Amino acid sequence: MKTRTIALTMALCFLAAAACLASDLNMGTWKLNEAKSKFPPGATKNQKVVYEAVGDQVKVALDGMTADGKSVHVEWTGKYDGKFYPVTGDPNVDERAYKQPINNAHTMEITSKKGGKVVGTTRVVVAADGKSRTVTSTGTNSKGAKVTTVAVYDKE
Repeated sequence: MKTRTIALTMALCFLAAAACLASDLNMGTWKLNEAKSKFPPGATKNQKVVYEAVGDQVKVALDGMTADGKSVHVEWTGKYDGKFYPVTGDPNVDERAYKQPINNAHTMEITSKKGGKVVGTTRVVVAADGKSRTVTSTGTNSKGAKVTTVAVYDKE
């Protein structure tokens, strides 16, 4: 009886996690709409962002170009629980925390750190129709100046 109860509990937990991820409006592939975006000089532009479920976590992969034309591939895997998880591929960030405000499936807040220090914040807002999203990031550049980027993405 115990084994069956444990198996049923695990199955229900897995289904609940899958249902939460399935309702995540960020899931899927997003392509940069450069005409609607605003980048400061020298900013890296993420041309494509992909959100996908990996077990009970989310994997975010960003592919872009630096100002000098070098390819960039950044990955983060974690939960939207406000805890920090490692980032790979970004020399300016080594961990990020994602969280979704309660009762707001259209908005996500992201905090980025480097060496334990907060270096940027990001707010992601998915449009009501789910076909686009606006990513507003604020941080400091390599010279210590505050910069803000507004990137608009269309769902593929």
